[in-house]
Amino acid sequence: MSSHLRCAQSPSPLLRAGDGEATLYRKLTRPPRVSKHVQRLRPSKATAEQMQAFPRSYPEAIRQAQQAVQSALRDGAKLLEVEFPPASLEAVSGDAEGANEMSYSMGFLRQFCRIFQDQAGSTRIFFPDDKELQLARQGSSRQHAGSEDDDGPVFGSTKFQLDFLTRPSILGDIGLDFGKVKFPERVKPTDELFICAYPHFNVQEFLEIQELHRTVASQQGQPIIVFNGELDRMRGGYYPALFYPKVAQASREFLPLFERAFYIHNFKGSNPGALFRAYPGPWQVLRRGGRGSDDMQVVHTQADAPSLREVSLDILSST
Repeated sequence: MSSHLRCAQSPSPLLRAGDGEATLYRKLTRPPRVSKHVQRLRPSKATAEQMQAFPRSYPEAIRQAQQAVQSALRDGAKLLEVEFPPASLEAVSGDAEGANEMSYSMGFLRQFCRIFQDQAGSTRIFFPDDKELQLARQGSSRQHAGSEDDDGPVFGSTKFQLDFLTRPSILGDIGLDFGKVKFPERVKPTDELFICAYPHFNVQEFLEIQELHRTVASQQGQPIIVFNGELDRMRGGYYPALFYPKVAQASREFLPLFERAFYIHNFKGSNPGALFRAYPGPWQVLRRGGRGSDDMQVVHTQADAPSLREVSLDILSST
């Protein structure tokens, strides 16, 4: 779903103009039923004491993500990933309509960014494209049943530096984007941190993150946090190398440099469960209870990330 089509979707349940912080948090938590020279972070061996319990709610998940990112940054991480399902902590990608998932992620990002509020003036948030940036700043208004229904701007009043990764165009689609502005000309010398918001609709968004890293962050030292970027698409070969050679190269050379600081991936079917990690703890595979149950039992842990295929076919199916 292209960002510019989001205004045609049903209103996001997350935010409305005039909501106070308490109301915003209730709505957010309502459960639906590198450069080659960059050294990848090598955290010390995780211990049982470092294991986090699988979050029972979105406020808990956001707190865990904040703590994990702060720990990874203190340990020197420069490329970090935060990934969790925005529609429900039991959901998988695609369970909700794509535009709604982006709206949910935008709201959760606003909550996550509280830990950087004191450095908002030196934190630059890149939205996927210029249309999404406009939506973050201004919100959207639509007519429903004869009355105006307004989604207030999530980032309408903020000291964070707001920017975008791409400006989709026909010329850009065929590689002739003459109006593209280079990242070194867009960022400020005072920028100390880059956050890339849910860059998963267009593969060019991920490639722009690589360009941001290559031309700015790897030289000046700013960390990059990718928030709900669905990077597993790259890891799993969703984009065939024959048709997406640049993506394939980035997946081999750039993607492995990321530290997955906070990560949830759910599995459905006959062996429901989840793969979960909160830095610096180990990777956990959890088996989910029956339908409607919130029981989560840890059945396997390991220091390095297993593949999704290993979790689904080997670990969950044999425990």
